Amino acid sequence: MFNEGWHTYYVYILTNQHKTVLYTGMTNNLAKRLYQHRENIREKSKTFVARYKCSHLLYYEEFTWVQEAIAREKEIKGWVRRKKLDLIKGSNPDLKFIEKLFPYQDV
Repeated sequence: MFNEGWHTYYVYILTNQHKTVLYTGMTNNLAKRLYQHRENIREKSKTFVARYKCSHLLYYEEFTWVQEAIAREKEIKGWVRRKKLDLIKGSNPDLKFIEKLFPYQDV
């Protein structure tokens, strides 16, 4: 069923290959945003994600309201690394890369 005006917003946490850096972001299209992050890395963009090669998804949350997603993103960004890792391990205890859950094909 299609509900015009309804969206899903995502707050997500990315890391690099060695899991030494955490990046928190927010989007309304997680598959497309993950693709954009990978492209920025490939193009050697000057973004944080490209500099630290954060292309691996560890964690995400879904929201219906953009204001809630923005508030949650800001909350998580204010946390220390240990608290972020505790959050991630609550649903992903082995810190597995889960970006394959959100395939995206650029058309």
